[in-house]
Amino acid sequence: MECDEYKMTGLKKKDFLLIIIVICAALVVWAAFTFFRGTDTGSVVVKVDGEIEAVYSLGENREVAINGGTNILKISDGTADITKADCPDQICVKQRSIAADHESIICLPNKVVVEISSDRESGIDASTN
Repeated sequence: MECDEYKMTGLKKKDFLLIIIVICAALVVWAAFTFFRGTDTGSVVVKVDGEIEAVYSLGENREVAINGGTNILKISDGTADITKADCPDQICVKQRSIAADHESIICLPNKVVVEISSDRESGIDASTN
């Protein structure tokens, strides 16, 4: 009866052992990439009139006045967002929060650029308001 069971499935005890070893190896590799990856959250680079004014960590929640208070930058939970601006169109305030590498928020009237520098890549190719 034991031989008939192996003929039906086509697998032997060594095949099952090999499958278990491959699954365990895949789990170890997944855990290594998930848990032991660098914890660098990235940074927010603030430029005013083309010059770097400040660089802040994305991992530290804070609110920052930019360019003498013309813009307010809020960094929270790994994202950056301009929450207040004194420009007439408010496009920078209406824009979504940014968190991935090379994403930016630009306030043209105040000449403010907020850009992310991190290892995290954006899944979005482009966005419009």
